[in-house]
Amino acid sequence: MTDISEGRDIAVGIDPCGTGRLALAWAVDEAHRRKVRLRLVLGVPPRHDTQHIDDGPRHDALRQTGSEALRDAAGWAGERHGDVELAMDLLDGAPAPVLCRLSRHARMVVLGSRHLDRAQEIFDAGSVVLPVTARAHCPVVVVGDAEHVTQQPAYLVVGVDGSESSNAAVALAFREASLRRCALRAISVWSPPVFSFQDDAGAVNAQRRMLSEIVAGWSEQYPDVALTHEVPVGHPVERLAEAAEHALALIVGRRGRGGYTGMHLGSVVHGLLHRAHCPVITVPVA
Repeated sequence: MTDISEGRDIAVGIDPCGTGRLALAWAVDEAHRRKVRLRLVLGVPPRHDTQHIDDGPRHDALRQTGSEALRDAAGWAGERHGDVELAMDLLDGAPAPVLCRLSRHARMVVLGSRHLDRAQEIFDAGSVVLPVTARAHCPVVVVGDAEHVTQQPAYLVVGVDGSESSNAAVALAFREASLRRCALRAISVWSPPVFSFQDDAGAVNAQRRMLSEIVAGWSEQYPDVALTHEVPVGHPVERLAEAAEHALALIVGRRGRGGYTGMHLGSVVHGLLHRAHCPVITVPVA
């Protein structure tokens, strides 16, 4: 399998209003850990397509605000880890499409998760998290809550359902666990159908075998990672969010690429972005 994170920058979306420090902290820490460059990215919405209003001054003002936000973010990141190489990109275009384009050449894209106020909506042009998570070509990290670094032993959680995208998530999870020297909890949730004549115990055992087979090869490749297998029963969003309550991060696969609005984002991923109390890493099929 190709390592989709080989030799690339980490890109982080910068909030022009100066918030989103959790995401920036996560990104600069990860760049420091991996010894790679951190790319600070801010998209400036294009000018209005009108013949009756001169939109030049507004656009220039937005670019100036964006430039100042990038400089502030770079200064803050430099104070946190002075050895991390930084690059700054102030690009014309709505933030979500800008970040999706950059994701073709990024190791991962890091975003903050927050409620937008009126001023922030000028730059965001609506939600950034959902469309970027749905369409990015690389893993996307949504940092709504900090890593639970005080939890001992530290651990990551990966959701496994047997799909190609979840297999990609497992691969990333083992690499991250080895890099962070933490444990890994591989979880495959069994959701009983409303109407079924199948024996639930047999179905759970079958799911447990599937989980063991998927992680077996990776366990051999990463013998340093302490691994546990779990097959809880219930709704995947609830069980995964519960398992990751004190985790460094929750890693899940993402099927396909949704439309710009992100409405085609899988319901489990969509639910976890709202429910999980740790960074959520979504992984596309490599």
